[in-house]
Amino acid sequence: MISIDPPIAENPPTETVVSRIRSNAKTHPDKLALVCGTQRVTWGAFDERMNKVANLLLQRGLNKGGNVAILSPNSIPYAELFTGILRAGGCVTPLSSMASPDALKKMLTDCGAKAIFVAAQYLDLINGFITDLTIQRFAIDFDNPDFEDFESAMAAAASTDPMIPIDMSDAFNLIYSSGTTGTPKGILHNHWMRAAQMDRVSPNGYDDNARTLISTPLYSNTTIVAFIPTLFGGSTVHLMPKFDAREYLQIVEREQITHTMLVPVQYKRIMDVPDFDSFDLSSMRIKFSTSAPLRADVKQDVLARFPGKLIEYYGLTEGGGVTVLVADEHPTKLHTVGQLAPGNDIRLIDPEGNEVPQGEVGEICGRGPTMMAGYFGRDDLTAEYIWRDAGGKVYFRSGDMGSFDEDGFLVLSDRKKDMIISGGLNIYANDLELVLLDDPDVTDAAVIGIPSETWGETPLGLVVRRDGATRTAEQIKDRANAKLGKSQRLSSVEIRDVLPRSTIGKILKKDLRAPYWEKQKEKS
Repeated sequence: MISIDPPIAENPPTETVVSRIRSNAKTHPDKLALVCGTQRVTWGAFDERMNKVANLLLQRGLNKGGNVAILSPNSIPYAELFTGILRAGGCVTPLSSMASPDALKKMLTDCGAKAIFVAAQYLDLINGFITDLTIQRFAIDFDNPDFEDFESAMAAAASTDPMIPIDMSDAFNLIYSSGTTGTPKGILHNHWMRAAQMDRVSPNGYDDNARTLISTPLYSNTTIVAFIPTLFGGSTVHLMPKFDAREYLQIVEREQITHTMLVPVQYKRIMDVPDFDSFDLSSMRIKFSTSAPLRADVKQDVLARFPGKLIEYYGLTEGGGVTVLVADEHPTKLHTVGQLAPGNDIRLIDPEGNEVPQGEVGEICGRGPTMMAGYFGRDDLTAEYIWRDAGGKVYFRSGDMGSFDEDGFLVLSDRKKDMIISGGLNIYANDLELVLLDDPDVTDAAVIGIPSETWGETPLGLVVRRDGATRTAEQIKDRANAKLGKSQRLSSVEIRDVLPRSTIGKILKKDLRAPYWEKQKEKS
């Protein structure tokens, strides 16, 4: 495997996540660890269940670093499996429910998972192929002759801690990058990477009787970076199996939630709840946002009406450079994703790999204490992902375009692959989307490049109108184009009922582009 050699953190970690979770359970066994709906699990009971998961896997032949897959919505068993796999010395491989059956089969084949734990809700995704694979199968919440019952297997497992030694270099989790088709890349994180992230536990108050509400799926790094710090801090994780904006507000009020991690589309839906202001949200201390840029106008609304600090993280699942925007402390920088986190470095490069001058847009390449070990079994892909500076230090290429302002705040332009090249000019879809979203009749928008005989490709706006809006697509286009530069103008606007999004709220632009480019192929 290629050596990544991340920079040493100012205060390098000395304790693994597994070790700290173990000690937390001994320190306060009667404290709440997990809450999901009406289920409430103490740290003592959680500890015993982790032991049972670990011993079950060890009895079934799990070797150190072996991959164990989970396909389930958020639940108490999911949390127990996640942490129990780690206690057994295994590598957690959480599978995306957004992936196609073909992609899931390729993932399981690629990682060689020893076992898979499946919830009924997603059984149909694997039913067509799972018996063809050499893998132990466990049913979390259903009966099926092709699967072993999870609870029955757990009942037969020992409840004592197996005390498997964990090294910082051992595999922690394998996360497959988002995608509905093909074979997404397996991003491998080790215990060092996750332990290094725990430097945020005390500063963010995760160790101060925090009650963290998680409503994004546990297969996402977005979720893990709130889930693990809460457990590391010995606090309480509240899990939502499925996000609903009004139910979310009810839980915050009822459970006196102090911390949350949300993605931009969730913030928008929460703030749009008609009676939002009737909920008592005064318990909230810190709200985090990541996975995609949070629009400046939504940040303003959150700061005005939703109690607690608002902190936006910019970074990649692969790790590397991280920026942080403490929004309430920098109200004039809401259009940015903040400044470099301590110990991090970001360089901006042109297509030839040269650094661009201050203030110019370039591809974001990052380096920091938390970097992936590499793409699982794919040194070739890992090598493609790396940019090295003049001294040979490794930076990860993000595929995002951005620039730093005069105060060192990072302004994102677009995804490199979403950049539209029309008539030889670069058009950043994000710039056009912000103009469309400024239209009072538009609630959601995406801009994609579609084929053009004249320009090669041209920008198309796809919008969702607010309820009751009657203006036409042409009128929305004309308003936007009046505010855009001549080289940026939209060729057309189409109205949609909804824009497709992943379970963590990212617009699936690949899916939006596909029909237009497929038609082009048919013509040629």
